[in-house]
Amino acid sequence: MTDQPETPDSALPGKPTAASRTTLSHIMTGADTNLLGTVHGGVIMKLVDDAAGAVAGRHSGGPAVTASMDEMVFLEPVRVGDLVHVKAQVNWTGRSSMEVGVRVLAERWNESTPATQVGSAYLVFAAVDENGRPRPVPPVLPETERDRRRYQEAQIRRTHRLARRRAIKELREQRQAD
Repeated sequence: MTDQPETPDSALPGKPTAASRTTLSHIMTGADTNLLGTVHGGVIMKLVDDAAGAVAGRHSGGPAVTASMDEMVFLEPVRVGDLVHVKAQVNWTGRSSMEVGVRVLAERWNESTPATQVGSAYLVFAAVDENGRPRPVPPVLPETERDRRRYQEAQIRRTHRLARRRAIKELREQRQAD
């Protein structure tokens, strides 16, 4: 196994994973709650999309739009007064798309206990030019064994996304033909 993944032919130099990694932190307030009194999942999803978008834009060097969100998992409820940290990094790149992995952590704003993971997600972003057309992105260069594992897992998720789309398209075409 080589230290660098196979990447599409690109005239752009690769960027290490750490070059665009970021953390977005936000304290949750009463305005963020749902009818159960915990933080609304949509609020967390917005923070996830914001952090992932920042990472995608930093990595690609310009605008990037959300193409899909995969596997948004909520592990624990988030409460009013929690300080939420959304950590994001590019896991994989294609020609114009990037998978961004996100971990969501929460800690009480007034306690010195460690933050616990409360959620995770994978998002796919497409880099776009000023006309909204896809533009090339630099290859991501995983730096650590963890980064290389995330890169390989992202390739598996991509394969599954494409197979799922293909199977659904074929099913719809078959139903129309019947």
